Amino acid sequence: MAASIGSPFYCALQHGSCIILKKTLPCVTLRYMCRRSVTAQSGLLSSLNKRGILKCAFPETSAQNELPQLLQSGLQTVYCGFDPTADSLHVGNLLAIIGLLHFRSAGHNVIALIGGATAQIGDPSGKTSERERLSSDTVEANTSAIRESLHRIVSNHELIFHNSSKKLGTVTVLNNLAWYKNWNAVAFLSEVGRHFRMGTMLSRSSVQSRLKSAEGMSLTEFTYQLFQAYDFYHLNQNHNCKIQLGGTDQLGNLMSGHEFIHKLTGQEVFGLTIPLVTSTVGDKLGKTAGNAVWLNRDKTSPFELYQFFLRQPDTSVEQYLKLFTFLPLAELDRLMEQQREEPGKRLAHKRLAAEITKLVHGKEGLESAKRCTNALYHSNLQALEQMSDEELQELFRGAPFHELLQEPGTTVLDACRRAEAIPEGAKGYTMVSEGAVWINHNKTDSPEMVLIPGQHILANGLSLLRVGKKNFHIIKWINFHLKIPRGPIPNWRAKSSAPAREKDQPATNLCPKIKGHTAVQMKLLAAQT
Repeated sequence: MAASIGSPFYCALQHGSCIILKKTLPCVTLRYMCRRSVTAQSGLLSSLNKRGILKCAFPETSAQNELPQLLQSGLQTVYCGFDPTADSLHVGNLLAIIGLLHFRSAGHNVIALIGGATAQIGDPSGKTSERERLSSDTVEANTSAIRESLHRIVSNHELIFHNSSKKLGTVTVLNNLAWYKNWNAVAFLSEVGRHFRMGTMLSRSSVQSRLKSAEGMSLTEFTYQLFQAYDFYHLNQNHNCKIQLGGTDQLGNLMSGHEFIHKLTGQEVFGLTIPLVTSTVGDKLGKTAGNAVWLNRDKTSPFELYQFFLRQPDTSVEQYLKLFTFLPLAELDRLMEQQREEPGKRLAHKRLAAEITKLVHGKEGLESAKRCTNALYHSNLQALEQMSDEELQELFRGAPFHELLQEPGTTVLDACRRAEAIPEGAKGYTMVSEGAVWINHNKTDSPEMVLIPGQHILANGLSLLRVGKKNFHIIKWINFHLKIPRGPIPNWRAKSSAPAREKDQPATNLCPKIKGHTAVQMKLLAAQT
């Protein structure tokens, strides 16, 4: 959050699970006072306030009256920016997207601005050190991935959650590289830089905190607020955009945009801040903090996203339902009443996890998350055999994935050794016989038992092998065809031959590992060799 020197300044700060007001340094102009919320009772602003999505609005003197009038006077354009510093957005960005979707549902047009140019500069807000420089190719790839993610979430919202007869506003995804690529440094500083005062720029809290640190602040980062201010100006001039959304840590940048537009055009534009989503220990849920839960499936699966919100503490679930879902407030009240009457059923947690998973990954993603949940936590074999290879690899990230030939007479010991899940020799045999091996959630203590279709090998040709508590292996029997014998299943046994891997047998592949924080908090160890 930014503050300037001059007059009292108020803004929302996170304190535990509560949002409180804190008085900071006074700021230069009285206009930049920030209140706890917008009190005007326009329908949209009132709803966003009740949900806790809006924390501050500025300039204070005009936001109280002119902003509601502006929204009621006709369709407006609202924008929020996302710098592509990674190849996926994370759950910390999700609330900003939801804020845009609320405006769209009210009929206003929204712009999601991807910072293909500003990502190469680096926003210092909320950061303790400078970002690593990104190559142009990396930024381009990240931009493409984020664009796809934004389109997917917008589409899911329109198909699943928009039940009103009111016409939706438009959604435009832009890249600010489009208007910076033809600028040179001299022209930009000459035309834009002259409108910014050093004293005001230095007074921003994002700058002050870095200047006082041991690392300091680079000139590149210092100029970031110029670029974000110009983005707002460009969208104002070309798309008639008068409202910008941003996290509370973006307040200084939003102020710079307001000042710049007001100096050049005399127009009154507005900034709205939304709360930062924090972890249970108060850390910002961002990728820099190393605990990100991503919005792209290849980094955080639907199951992991579902579990992340399912495991939120009871003290957070009502707040998160208001922030992250589109459920009517009256329905939320009824849901919380049911939660208080029967807390053991965790109805509110399940609804929260389901609503967010549908928004991010669609109905298919939610079904996938439920299948994985049933397979892992409820030992549901039907769910396990209905899972695709992709879902298995997502569920057991880091677990070795083996493609093996199923041969007649293959025993439990054979399967374990060919998957390299147990040591060779007597030690491996003992591990199986003492019950350290589980196949498809069933303990297996007979090393010489022949693999039984329908029990050890599921209908989809897969076997989930676990050694100990956390060492998972996934086996796909590539030539398997399920033929379950009629009558009682015999207790087949055979002498273990532990055949060596055939020359043409595919080698073991490792599933990709997720980087950073995952909601499941499960460490899947590689097999001992």
